[in-house]
Amino acid sequence: MLVLLPPSEGKASAEAGAPLDTGALSLPGLTAARETVLTELVELCAADETKAQEVLGLSDGLKGEIAKNAGLRTAGTRPAGEIYTGVLYDALGLASLDAAARKRAEQSLLVFSGLWGAVRIGDRIPSYRCSMGVKLPGLGALGAYWREPMAEVLPAAAGEGLVLDLRSAAYATAWKPKGEVAGRTATVRVLQSKIVAGVEKRTVVSHFNKATKGRLVRDLLSAGLDPADPAELVAALRELGYAVEAQAPAKGGKAWAVEVIVTEL
Repeated sequence: MLVLLPPSEGKASAEAGAPLDTGALSLPGLTAARETVLTELVELCAADETKAQEVLGLSDGLKGEIAKNAGLRTAGTRPAGEIYTGVLYDALGLASLDAAARKRAEQSLLVFSGLWGAVRIGDRIPSYRCSMGVKLPGLGALGAYWREPMAEVLPAAAGEGLVLDLRSAAYATAWKPKGEVAGRTATVRVLQSKIVAGVEKRTVVSHFNKATKGRLVRDLLSAGLDPADPAELVAALRELGYAVEAQAPAKGGKAWAVEVIVTEL
C-alpha cells in the first residue's frame, strides 16, 4: 500500500539537526528537480523580501518564513514525520505508533510537497514554506513543474498494491495515477453528515476531513491491514468501523471514488 498525503502549512522547527542532504532523500529520481526548486526558492527569498512575500502568498505575520527559506541549505533537519504538524498529523500520531506500525508507516506514507516533490516520513528535511500552489519566477506553477519528474518516478514507487490518495486538490495536480496504477487507486474524501429539518445534508468540512484521514491511516497501520486494491480497502475500513460508500470507475484506467461519512470527530 502506498498512501499519498498532503503536507501541513504549519511545520515544526528543526534548528539543531544536521543540514540538508538532498541526495539522501527517498525517491532519488527527484533529486535534480528538488535541487532546481530549492535553488529558485533560496535565491528568491535571499534577494527580495517583498517579492518573496508576494510570490509565497505570506501575510505580514509570516514574513519570518522568508528568512527561513533563504537559509534552507544550512538549516537543521528532522524526519519529515516530525516536521509536518496540524490536524491530519495530530490525528495520525506517528510518534505514538508501536514499532511495527511505525515501520509500516515509513514504508507506505508519501508526503507531497511543493519544494521536495514527495518525501517519506523518515527523510530528513528542514522546516520551510512553499506550497504546491506557488508560482516561482523561474519555474512557474509548481504543480505543473512536478508532473514530469513525478510521472517518471512514482509508478515504480506505487509498486503493485493499493494507492490510497488522501491529497488535497492542489497537491493532486503534481501526479495523477494513470493506466493500471489508476485502476488500483482509491481517492478518498470525507463528508460530514447532518440532519437538517429531517433531511440528511452531506458537506466537506476541513477539520473533519483532515482529522478523519489521519485517523483512518493510523487505524490501518495499527491494525496491520494492507489492502491490495480499492475493494479490499472499503472492506478494511468497514471492518474498522467506518461508514464508507464507494464507486468503482465506469471504465478502466480510472481511480475509485471512496467517501467516508462522519457525524462527529
